[in-house]
Amino acid sequence: MERLFAALDLPDDVRDRLDAWSARELTDAALRPVRAESLHMTVCFLGWTPPERVKEAQEVIQVIEPRPVQVRFLRDPVAKPPRRPSLFAIEAEAPEATILAGEVSARYRDLGLAKEEKRPFWPHVTVARVRAEKAKRGSRRRRPLRVERLPGSLPEDLGGEFSAVRLCLYRSMMRRDGSQYVPLCNLNLR
Repeated sequence: MERLFAALDLPDDVRDRLDAWSARELTDAALRPVRAESLHMTVCFLGWTPPERVKEAQEVIQVIEPRPVQVRFLRDPVAKPPRRPSLFAIEAEAPEATILAGEVSARYRDLGLAKEEKRPFWPHVTVARVRAEKAKRGSRRRRPLRVERLPGSLPEDLGGEFSAVRLCLYRSMMRRDGSQYVPLCNLNLR
C-alpha cells in the first residue's frame, strides 16, 4: 500500500525563509522541525492506497485547471492541540487554496480514494512535530513531551502574500527521523 496526499508546494524563497526562522525558533529539545524540502500545505490526504490505484490518483492532479493560489501566513505559530501540542503550524489565509482543496478532495472521494473530512479544510504548514515520551511499561500510548520554549512569531518578511508553485501528489514514506515525501506527479500553478 502507498500512503498518499496532495499538497501545495511553497516557492523556494518562502521555504528557505521559513527554514531560517525554524532554525532560530524551533530549538526546544522536544521539537522535531520539519525539513525545508518537506514544508508544504496539504490539500487532501488519501491515506493508504493500493499500488494499482496510484495512476488514478495521479490523473486527478493532471485534470485540475491551473490557477494562481495566493497564500498569506499569519505571524504567530499555532500549537495543536493547545494544551499539550503534538505539532506546531503556521496558519494561512488562503481562500483559493480552500476552493482548490474542496475540488481535489471531491474528485478523490468520487473515485473512492479519499474519505469525507470531518473538519473543514485548515490552510496551514506544519513546521514541527513534538517528540513523544517513552511509553510507560505495559502501555502503547505515548504522550507528546512538554515544550518549554515556544516558537516566536514569524519575521515581517514572511508576512506578505505569495503564490503556491505547484499542486503535487506525494508518497509519504515513514522513517525514524521523520517522513520523507516523494513527488509522484505535479501540476504547475503559475
